[in-house]
Amino acid sequence: MKATSSRSTSAHALLRVLAVNGIDRAYLVPGESYLGVLDALSDFDGIDVVTCRHEGGAAFMASVDGKLTGRPGLVMVSRGPGATNAAIGLHAAQQDAAPMILIIGQIPKRDLRKKAFQEIDYQQMFGSIVKWVCEVTEPEQLAAAAFKAIRVATSGVPGPVVLVIPEDIQQQDVAQPEWRAVRPVLTQPTSVDVARVRELIERSTRPMIIAGSALARDGGRQALKALAEKFHVPVTVSFRAHDLFPNGHPLYAGNLDLANPAQQMEAFASSDLIIALGTRLGDITTQGYTFPDYPRPAQTLVHCIADDETINQHFVADVGIVADPVALCEALLDEEALVRGQDARRLWSRSLRAIHERICAWPDVAVSDGVPFVEVVRSLKKQAPKSLKICLDAGTFAAPVYRHFAFEDEQRLIASFSGSMGYGVPSAMVAQLRNPSDKVVCMVGDGGFMMTGNEMMAAVDRKLPILFILSNNNCYGSIRIHQDRTYPGRYVGTDINSPDFVAVARAFGVKSERVESLGQVDSALARGLAADEPYLIEVKTSLNAILLGQSAKAVAERANATGD
Repeated sequence: MKATSSRSTSAHALLRVLAVNGIDRAYLVPGESYLGVLDALSDFDGIDVVTCRHEGGAAFMASVDGKLTGRPGLVMVSRGPGATNAAIGLHAAQQDAAPMILIIGQIPKRDLRKKAFQEIDYQQMFGSIVKWVCEVTEPEQLAAAAFKAIRVATSGVPGPVVLVIPEDIQQQDVAQPEWRAVRPVLTQPTSVDVARVRELIERSTRPMIIAGSALARDGGRQALKALAEKFHVPVTVSFRAHDLFPNGHPLYAGNLDLANPAQQMEAFASSDLIIALGTRLGDITTQGYTFPDYPRPAQTLVHCIADDETINQHFVADVGIVADPVALCEALLDEEALVRGQDARRLWSRSLRAIHERICAWPDVAVSDGVPFVEVVRSLKKQAPKSLKICLDAGTFAAPVYRHFAFEDEQRLIASFSGSMGYGVPSAMVAQLRNPSDKVVCMVGDGGFMMTGNEMMAAVDRKLPILFILSNNNCYGSIRIHQDRTYPGRYVGTDINSPDFVAVARAFGVKSERVESLGQVDSALARGLAADEPYLIEVKTSLNAILLGQSAKAVAERANATGD
């Protein structure tokens, strides 16, 4: 992108470096501590400014932007309260390995470390969740700091960085460099590594691939699919990476989520080769570090990710490859197809597929206290366009999507690995801005919507045709389930009162309707999917459907135990 401004302040130098490196959008809540940068933004027509209602929402948007584009998402906030509000987005970006730059206006340089009004030492505050914190103290340093921020955020495992800029160094005349960062060189696997992996696949009769989010880049999904088909290896996907592999494919064996069924895990444990591609093999994907066996897997383990700190961190790999996993897939595609063991691998993949199909089969749920949200998801699947983007907040309403919605080739899931409530609405804004011709559906609960639902105003301002589906069961459902299991009959803090969401949406200028019975679901979704402007459907959902009788059973068991 060409920087068009002819002014020469330090803030212009900062923005010029960002602009020439392709950063074309800034999410912000304005603040007096970075007025100089705000003023300079007026001179950069190529940087779209998205004004947000809360720094948490703005930071979520920047983290999603980085994840979708591969370029650092840019967020700007004021010091103190603004920076602390933005922390949730930094955490999400770190968990999602999303490149992101947070710019924080700071107190004047002369007052640093004097505990001045709203001063925070951001190295201490953010040091453990970001890749780099830089507090610039000279105006001449701003451009160089921005240039390094881009490189740090996108190199190795991508992640968030923080630039802290005192308010009195933003408007001095400085040089205006147009440095362009060189794209990080993707580390290639060695020929020895490739030959070794091919040999292991040929020897194997029960191999499986665990595919992670590092494959979610240009060519990654295609290379993964081609590799699985060439060598007939079934594919499982890591936590919340459902869209990496077409879910209807015969070689798709399911996803590794919060708690997979025992039968499925027993089958996975009987594998003789695990090829982990682009996944950190974190606690959820590995079912609490129990699959594969910790620390020495019973299976032969191949682990490929472009991060030397991840290899062998938790699980000892027989073949640890610090390289781009897409490059490894592509290199293996150049190898000859395997003949030996194909019949056994076909039987193995069919057995895993059969288990997955039983798990993901749509259930029949009969309740009397509202609409089972699984029926909303079922209806969405029937009506979904081929290029649908589903943006999920955190909550029990999301479980039917993760378990039953079969993502096709062009459909995408956008959800945070961090499990942050409030992620859904901001992520939908970014998904629609970056994919204007696709249909974006945001699914959010009554709790999560009240955290960042105000960001829906951006959809109104820009006429973004996002369909918001809001599940309202007047409860923090996920925590209620845990209460049922751990402290039966004792429900402190999980009942919530909600406003009239239809009225709220209309006050925002969003067309809206309410669904209160199963018979209304299909037609409401049809209207929402066809809308060419923001549309909200509030669904009065069943709490009993997610608890599946657990509440009544738990109360009865507690009464029997205590003699009440």
